[in-house]
Amino acid sequence: MNDPMSSTFSALADPTRRAILARLALGESSVSELAAPFEMSMPAVSRHLKVLEKAGLITRGREAQWRPCKLKAEPLKQAADYLEEYRRFWEESFDRLDEYLKKLQAKEKRRGRKKR
Repeated sequence: MNDPMSSTFSALADPTRRAILARLALGESSVSELAAPFEMSMPAVSRHLKVLEKAGLITRGREAQWRPCKLKAEPLKQAADYLEEYRRFWEESFDRLDEYLKKLQAKEKRRGRKKR
């Protein structure tokens, strides 16, 4: 995938990768620390990390025996900005629906008074 946004959303589609990112939001961790909560092999965790790295969501380093992973939040910001436009759309739609329902309720109240 050449499109960075598509790579970001593709990487975020997996709950294991989202959990890894949540852990990295607390600070850098080693691969073994990241793998600890999951019931999967180290190669499987490594494959998840490769997807996250390819999407630009993490960096992996080498410090002697330690292989730290670190969150790179820039692609998440870009995804959040993209989704923000749709959040505004839905909020405006719900606001219009709310106003419409208030008008209907006011009409119903007026009709109820006339019937008496």
